Amino acid sequence: MAKQPVDYEALLSTIEASFPMVQILDKDGKIVNEDIMPDLSDDELVELMRRMVWSRVLHDRSMALARQGRLGFYAPTMGQEASQLASHFAFKKQDWFYPGYRDVPQLIQHGLPVSQAFLWSRGHVEGNNYPEDLHAIPPQIIIGAQFIQAMGNAVGQKMAGKEDEVTFTYTGDGGSSQGDVYEGMNFAGRYKAPVVFFIQNNGYAISTPREKQSAANTLAQKAAAAGIPGVQVDGMDPLAVYAVTKQAREWAAAGNGPVLIETITSRFGPHSTSGDDPTRYREQESFDYWEQRDPLIRFRNFLTEKGLWSEEQEEKLIEETKEEIKQAAKEADQAPKMKISDFLKNMYNEPGQNITEQIEKYEAKESK
Repeated sequence: MAKQPVDYEALLSTIEASFPMVQILDKDGKIVNEDIMPDLSDDELVELMRRMVWSRVLHDRSMALARQGRLGFYAPTMGQEASQLASHFAFKKQDWFYPGYRDVPQLIQHGLPVSQAFLWSRGHVEGNNYPEDLHAIPPQIIIGAQFIQAMGNAVGQKMAGKEDEVTFTYTGDGGSSQGDVYEGMNFAGRYKAPVVFFIQNNGYAISTPREKQSAANTLAQKAAAAGIPGVQVDGMDPLAVYAVTKQAREWAAAGNGPVLIETITSRFGPHSTSGDDPTRYREQESFDYWEQRDPLIRFRNFLTEKGLWSEEQEEKLIEETKEEIKQAAKEADQAPKMKISDFLKNMYNEPGQNITEQIEKYEAKESK
């Protein structure tokens, strides 16, 4: 029998072996890879922890506000604090952020007032009226579409000769199954655009398990088809997420083109507040496994061992954050109610006769 020209099993195993998961802290907060420890000062380590705790409180209060009917759509973030906040920590204010709907914590840290984030959730137009110096756009609801938008912005940055400025964007494992995600990476790779793509692999696209979405052993390996580097990182390890992201940003800013980062993480709660019940499709063992790897516990253990964090610090921060969110919710409550006439005015730059008549009709009703 003639020798087979290709060993397909060996080919697959070689590809999969090229994407090991980067980790610095184990689940107990112990250093397992000293060689790649990021160069962060004690103050920076504490600040990163503060942002992660702040994000957990933001999640808790947002869930409460949603139950009270004071928020609209909300996508829970509990469990993804390292994936989100430690990655954002590696970017700069001049970098452009193209978020998905679960990326509100990073958006606020990038400069969006909390009250405006709440207005966005409620569908209020003022939730999209961003400060001029905020390099971000409102969260994308269409799954994966932000990869196309981010690619376009990054190509524009390159054409404009922007120095030390990149674009970054996130989607979930479900988003990685969308054509827009590959198309965005493909064109960004072709034009060596300065963009960092994230796939936050939290295990489920609403109720669809990761293993039912793709035969690929990792989602990071999808970068290879676009001709760009891909890396998988422990998304519950803030130090590993930061270190990998910082390197990716430097690579992109230097003109080398995009990077795809897959963060292995978990959302502890439902996909959104729109009727999802994760207990219907996840076993208790899954919740137990990931809660033992909680990024806050992991990083808390690490910082406490270094004498940089205490229970008193955390409790004080929690109370301060609750008050901040309480005031932001009150501010959002005071926003003027939207009018149908304004919807029509915003929709048409030069309204025709029929629209003009409708505007006049609604303005008459609204003035009573």
